[in-house]
Amino acid sequence: MFGLVGLSFNLSLLVISDSAKMTCLRDFERFKDALFLFCVLSFTFQGVSCELVVSPVGPSHVNALAGSNVTLSVSFSGAPDPVVTWFKEGLPVGTWTINSTSPPDIDENRKDVLRIEKNGSLTFVNVPLKFTSNYTVELTKSGLEKTFTTFSLHIFEYIQGVTLSIQPDFAKEGIDMFTLQYSMQQGVVEQQIWHFNDTKLTNSSHHLVVERSLVILKPNRGDTGRYAVVLMNPFSRATAHKNVTILYGPDEPIIEVHPAKSFYVAGDSLSLSCQAEGFPQPSAEWGFDGHILSDAHDGVLNLTDVQTSQGGVYTCMLLNELTEEKREKNVTVNIYEKPLGSPSCSVLSVNNLDLQYQCEWTGGTPQAQLSFPALNNTVRGAGKLRLTISASSDLNEKTVTCMADHPIEQSTCNITASSPVEFLPALRTSVDPDGKIAVTIQCVSEASPQAVVSWSKDSEAVASGAIYQISNDTTQMKIRGYNISSFIFHNYTCTCGNPLGSKRRHIQLQGPSISDSSLFPNQDRTIITLTWEVPPTSVVTGFDIQMKGPNLLNKNGNITLNKGSSQVYRTIRQKPGSARSIDIFMLDPKLTYRFRIIPKARFAEGEPSEIHRIGPGEGLSGPAIAGIAAGIPCSILALLLLCGLIYLIIYCKSSKSHQTRYPVARAVEKAKTVQPDITPHNRLTGGLKLSPDYNRLHQAPSERSVSLPTFVPPPPVRVATTV
Repeated sequence: MFGLVGLSFNLSLLVISDSAKMTCLRDFERFKDALFLFCVLSFTFQGVSCELVVSPVGPSHVNALAGSNVTLSVSFSGAPDPVVTWFKEGLPVGTWTINSTSPPDIDENRKDVLRIEKNGSLTFVNVPLKFTSNYTVELTKSGLEKTFTTFSLHIFEYIQGVTLSIQPDFAKEGIDMFTLQYSMQQGVVEQQIWHFNDTKLTNSSHHLVVERSLVILKPNRGDTGRYAVVLMNPFSRATAHKNVTILYGPDEPIIEVHPAKSFYVAGDSLSLSCQAEGFPQPSAEWGFDGHILSDAHDGVLNLTDVQTSQGGVYTCMLLNELTEEKREKNVTVNIYEKPLGSPSCSVLSVNNLDLQYQCEWTGGTPQAQLSFPALNNTVRGAGKLRLTISASSDLNEKTVTCMADHPIEQSTCNITASSPVEFLPALRTSVDPDGKIAVTIQCVSEASPQAVVSWSKDSEAVASGAIYQISNDTTQMKIRGYNISSFIFHNYTCTCGNPLGSKRRHIQLQGPSISDSSLFPNQDRTIITLTWEVPPTSVVTGFDIQMKGPNLLNKNGNITLNKGSSQVYRTIRQKPGSARSIDIFMLDPKLTYRFRIIPKARFAEGEPSEIHRIGPGEGLSGPAIAGIAAGIPCSILALLLLCGLIYLIIYCKSSKSHQTRYPVARAVEKAKTVQPDITPHNRLTGGLKLSPDYNRLHQAPSERSVSLPTFVPPPPVRVATTV
């Protein structure tokens, strides 16, 4: 019995068994033989159950054909009826307790393929390709440690229908790589072997064998040849071939010019040839000035009786029609000609700090060499020259000469830089479609380079926005607003500057006004022309032409009835803000008219111009005579009231003092000294009678103006009274 135990278990278990035997022998001395046998058997079975062992029956690496049956066989020992669990890549696919009456628990998705045998082995029925994987069997028993073993199952098919393809479609020299890739109708490949011209290929810096492919790195024309791949698995073998041609070129073009000269003169003849290596042989074309020349054949272009217009760069264009790879090479054919015209000079401002002198003399072959010796004798340019230097007072009003050198002719041009000069701002007023008044201020100063204008309002810089809009050339600033007051209460400043200096002008806008006006009648005095001027900084959007007097005649010579009284000014015409004159027709030369101009800034009116009168001479008008007649009685009444008031004051004072006081005699003399000389008046025209002599009624005479037709009311009269 101890020998049987030693065959089934390891050394540790044998030690445990010996210990158990010793215990039983001691008990045997106390008890009978039956009890001894029971103890020995009990401890023997207790030693067997201490470890559970499972192992594969046959190889753990199993190959099988798809559709066949295959079993992963196992055997176990150490405990009866353990729990068997099979895993696929760590996921359980089936479990069963050995000798259990219940059927094995198989994964629903694999029930049609998997079977767990009575000894715990796993059988695959008509196994598909997708069951290729690693499988693990795990045995467990209560009270014992788990035990497991692993199988590798590979499912194969017969290899059939193998073909080779190239990626990309054309193997071209110079690309990063091209790939030979095999495909097959069916089969599972365990090994692939590649050959090139019957030479086996292995991984290297030029060839790389990867899954299902052979990669050729940096292919060249030497990789042209026959490629083959051999595919194998434990059940089949197949071979496929592919002839590969590496396309290349065109290589660097070779251009030849016959005869070879550095330049040609009009009337000469020459030929250009171009060729290059490549597979397939590249085709060649010649181009000039962006056009393909159809006269070229097989890469040869013949030019006869060349003219100056044919000088320039000729381009040879080579094309590989399969790869569509192109290669170009240029050759310059020099045909000398003089530049057109004369060189031109200019000076520009750079960031309003430096001066950039420019000289151009374009055209010609070769281009003229340009320089400014007075500024820098080492800097030269071909066709165009731009030289930037720091601005200084020494350059102001200094004339600088550009030297233009050409093999055929030499020439010069001059440029003078100058700082801005004094200037006058220009003002223009209009009304925008949205009803806003738009005042445009323009500041332009003569300078070289052109002066840049900066704007400020009340010493603060102005930037373009909704109210202020500055033109792209900065010479104009437009101010927009509805109210004239937003314009006239600010001081605006424009500064014209370039790197050599600056000039500044302040602009104080004023409301609508007229500085001067005139009236010019025609010979018949039936047509007049009104002219007027506006102050330079006045904001004016329009003018109302007003007239006072009789109505104008119409085309038939009849009087046109207009609304309004003829004795007040009424608007007869309106002119825009840009107008400075107006013609008024159909005047009656026998009548008198008065005209004036009202400047306006939208709805705001300015002071009217002076009044211009046209018509025959006239005496006192009816209203003037009525005024005089009404004024005389009023003056007498006022004088009487004044005298009564004086008398009342004197009487009251005399009553209080109970004595009579008389004015000093000097008062009479003083009153006499203020009396003006009485000058007889001439009779008024128009048949009016002389007014009464009021001097006989009062001690102080009244005065009237002898100037006609204007009436001047009499001045106040001082009267001395002695009581």
